[in-house]
Amino acid sequence: MTQQGSSQQYQLPPLPYDFGALEPVISAEIMTLHYTKHHQAYVNNLNKALEQYADAQQKQDLAAMIALQSAIKFNGGGHVNHSIFWTNLSPKNKDGGAPPEGALADAINREFGSLQTLIDHLSTKAVAIQGSGWGWLGYDKNKNTLTLATCDNQDPLSTKGLVPLLGIDVWEHSYYLQYKNARADYVKAIWQVVNWKNVAERYQKAASK
Repeated sequence: MTQQGSSQQYQLPPLPYDFGALEPVISAEIMTLHYTKHHQAYVNNLNKALEQYADAQQKQDLAAMIALQSAIKFNGGGHVNHSIFWTNLSPKNKDGGAPPEGALADAINREFGSLQTLIDHLSTKAVAIQGSGWGWLGYDKNKNTLTLATCDNQDPLSTKGLVPLLGIDVWEHSYYLQYKNARADYVKAIWQVVNWKNVAERYQKAASK
């Protein structure tokens, strides 16, 4: 994020790997479109909505401010969700697919019994989402526990009072060019490139606050 005048300008975060680095799980074509077109559109539309909101706020136009809330939530959520998603993934020759260790592994075993049980349950939830949305592994600060949740469209997990640790994007643009209508095949495959090291870092940060 950069400051330009009185308005906040959000930008695409750097992609931590090349567009083709997650193949064959996610094709270079999908990654290119997903990152440069879809995520960029969320950023552009978020900045536009925030500029309009700042203008309405200056004019004390409450009706306009209320009307802009949905655009800010949708595009802001899209930006937040995808910024997490890119770091949640890693090529298989790096951290992708390597099982979690340490405190995160202990928490997973405590809450779910095993990593495979977590994978099975989150996969089922993600595949079952009607329309577009996200499947999440989150952290509940109030209960100090890991929990699974789903969010519609681009709603961020913070709307459910949870800290996002691992997200699975099941919007069609994230898989359709490669997996067609077989969402379950995409969700099954994506675990091969999940960056559990990144998830563990997010868990440690969330649990220590």
